[in-house]
Amino acid sequence: MINTAENDLILKIDKVTVSFTSKKGLPHKAVNDVSLQLHRGDSIAVVGESGSGKTTLMRAVMGLVPRESGAIFLLGTDTGKLPAENFNRLRRMCGYIPQDPYGAIPPGLTVMESVIEPAIIAASPLTKSERAERAAGLLAELGLKDERILASRAVGLSGGQRQRVEIARALMLSPKLLLCDEPTSMQDVSTRGEIIEVLERRTKLGMSLIFVTHDLLLAGRAAAKIAVMKDGMVCEEGVAAEVLSHPQNPYTCSLLDAVPKLSWD
Repeated sequence: MINTAENDLILKIDKVTVSFTSKKGLPHKAVNDVSLQLHRGDSIAVVGESGSGKTTLMRAVMGLVPRESGAIFLLGTDTGKLPAENFNRLRRMCGYIPQDPYGAIPPGLTVMESVIEPAIIAASPLTKSERAERAAGLLAELGLKDERILASRAVGLSGGQRQRVEIARALMLSPKLLLCDEPTSMQDVSTRGEIIEVLERRTKLGMSLIFVTHDLLLAGRAAAKIAVMKDGMVCEEGVAAEVLSHPQNPYTCSLLDAVPKLSWD
């Protein structure tokens, strides 16, 4: 769903640049003058090879890395002008699934406890039983129903199971915006499809989605639009089917040449 109503603007990234100092002491622009917009119910896949700036862009949106220049408006608010406490409240309206699931789940909690935890931190109005019911429902939707798994701690989970627990955690508070960084990288093909269906159900209800991946074909399944990044810049952006069937940038063409051809009729 692509909504163009201005009052439904969920995220505006306006000419954002993020720079780091390389190991050689030289300045490096990990994100360079990037602009993107996302309205309510929109979904966009940010695609590119490792080092293209995808993860840094997501971390900038969440305020986890400083910006050199540009502005980020989240739910209509300029995040650069917010005190830390107010920014934290704003971030609770967003879900963030980091690339590495091994460091994202509290090791001392069971699977159920870790999914419920965001509701406790945010002082959700849900009762204890309602929180448990919601957490169990999300985990079941993501294929984690075994009571032994729900009662186990994260240290005993596989990478794929950890990713699904992290998705459930991110959805626990019904976010207005979900940022996913390679959320299916450790899944088999069938589970990958099931996860995308879970996310699609949320976007149809109005959640906005940014889906980061290096896989162009997966991007076409996961989101309505695609933004291709190279060397920190967006080199192509458009409706997913059009980008995949009629790419305009040579870099996008090279990414497509590396994967099997599909029909987008």
